[in-house]
Amino acid sequence: MAISKRQRAMYTRYAIYTLSVLAIVVMALLVDWTRLGNAMFKWEIVKKQFPNILTSAAKNTVVFTILGFAGGLSFGLLFALMRLSSIRPYRWLAATYIEIFRGIPLLVTLLALGFGIPIATGWNWPNPYLQGAIPLSLVASAYMAETIRAGIEAVPKGQMEAARSLGMSYPRAMITIIIPQALRIIVPPLTNEFVLLIKDTSLISVLGVTEATKDLARFGRDGVNSSANATPLIVAGLVYLAMTLPLTQLVAYMERRAKAAGK
Repeated sequence: MAISKRQRAMYTRYAIYTLSVLAIVVMALLVDWTRLGNAMFKWEIVKKQFPNILTSAAKNTVVFTILGFAGGLSFGLLFALMRLSSIRPYRWLAATYIEIFRGIPLLVTLLALGFGIPIATGWNWPNPYLQGAIPLSLVASAYMAETIRAGIEAVPKGQMEAARSLGMSYPRAMITIIIPQALRIIVPPLTNEFVLLIKDTSLISVLGVTEATKDLARFGRDGVNSSANATPLIVAGLVYLAMTLPLTQLVAYMERRAKAAGK
C-alpha cells in the first residue's frame, strides 16, 4: 500500500526526532560531566566574579554600546538623508562612506583608529571610552544609514507630495511627516543593531583598555588567565545573554505587532 506525501513527511520527522534523541543520549553518556563541570563551571570561581562583573565590566559594556549606538544613529541619519538627496555629490559621498565602513571589518577599524591615528599624528585619544566608541559608531552608522534609508523610502511618496502641497519645506516635511512614519518600520532593525553592538564591544579589548574601562569580554579573559579555568568566560557569556535576550524578544514582539497592524 502506497503512503501519501503527508505520511512520508510525518515518518521523516519522526526518524529525525529519534536520531536526534539518540545522538543526545550517546553524547550525554560519553561526556565526563564531573571533569567538564570542574573545567567550565566552578561555583567558587563564579562567586569571585561578583559584584565586579556587573558593577564594572557590564557597566562598561553598556556605556560603550550606548555611545556607539548614539553616534551611529546620528551619523546614520545624516548619511541616509544624504543618500536620498537630489544633490549628486552628497549621494556619492554617502555611498562611498557606507560602502567603506560596511566592507571593512570592525576589528580593522578599531586597530586603524585606535592605534593608527596616534602613531601617524602623535595625537592620543583623550578618553578611552571614545577610543572604543567612535570606531563602533562609524561602522554601525553605515548599516544604520541603509536601514533608515529603506524605512524612509517605504513611506508612500504621496505623503511628501501632500506635505509640500500644503506649503511645507522639504526639511520640515521630512522631520515632521516622513521620519515619524518611518520610525515604525526601522525601530525593530535598529534594535537588532543595538544587540549587535553589545556583542561587538567584545572587540574593544584589542585596544588594551584600562582597568577602569574593562568590558565583559576582557573581564572574562583576564579571569581565565588568573584562574586557569573557563568559568569566568561562561559567566561573562551568561551576562551577555541576560543583556541581549530581552532585546531580541522585544524585536520579535515589535515585528509581530507590525505584521498584525499591516493585515
